[in-house]
Amino acid sequence: MTDIHVPIQLPEFDLPEDKLAQDAEAPVERESSFASRALPKILAPLIVGILFVGGWEAAVRAYKIPYYVLPGPFTIVETLISDWGVLWASLLVTLTVTFQALFLAAFFGASLAILFSQSKLIEMSFFPYAVILQVTPIVAIAPLIIIWADDVRIALLICAWIVAFFPILSNTTLGLHSADHNLKNLFQLYRATRWQTLRFLKLPAAMPYFLAGLKISGGLSLIGAVVAEFVAGTGGRGSGLAYRILEAGFQLKIPRLFAALLLISLTGVVIFLIMSLISHLLLRTWHESAIRTEN
Repeated sequence: MTDIHVPIQLPEFDLPEDKLAQDAEAPVERESSFASRALPKILAPLIVGILFVGGWEAAVRAYKIPYYVLPGPFTIVETLISDWGVLWASLLVTLTVTFQALFLAAFFGASLAILFSQSKLIEMSFFPYAVILQVTPIVAIAPLIIIWADDVRIALLICAWIVAFFPILSNTTLGLHSADHNLKNLFQLYRATRWQTLRFLKLPAAMPYFLAGLKISGGLSLIGAVVAEFVAGTGGRGSGLAYRILEAGFQLKIPRLFAALLLISLTGVVIFLIMSLISHLLLRTWHESAIRTEN
């Protein structure tokens, strides 16, 4: 019995030159499409903001509203520039409390969430008290904290930490419990230790949740610091922006009051953008929420 060899001729594909040119121009088209998607996200809120500020300034001038009732945007910017030395020093005080509280909230929130993921009994025992701490108004307990704490700075830090703590704890706990159950069974099948399961499965699954909680807590820590400063009413050289707002209100320096409010708002936006950038840099190479798709 002889073997029969049948010659097989593979088809040849000739790509036209215009197709090759299109493939070469594809990265440029993707870049232009990305620019076309990103441009409206920047222009749309910018146009709305310009219209709002322009309408505000026009209304103040048309109705001749006194500056001590409602200052115009240009008056607020002028006051921000002229009083920059005072406001900048107060901003540094508020930022110090804000970032210290955010760091402590991230550390203790993530640590406690990891502890909850290792023991259901510990989670059931302590999580309800974290909820109670979250739903209690900080304005109600801030005076007590200020009385109990020996140092006002420590009291401000505690108040800001209480506000920023729960979102990180709740989100990270949810992320640690959201790991794929099939992968959990696979780790058990290969007899992985608790540490190996935590390191290679649960922590990567919880990372997007932790970063989402960090973005929320960034703004909340600033709010907590400002509210605590309002309650404490600390004055002098080491006072924060909240005291400058109270001071400006008592002295009827309404443009300075609005300038301090503008500075707090811009600071909150910058903190959110920083947290969003950190989240993007940590997730962009492996998580679906940050990977840029072509379509």
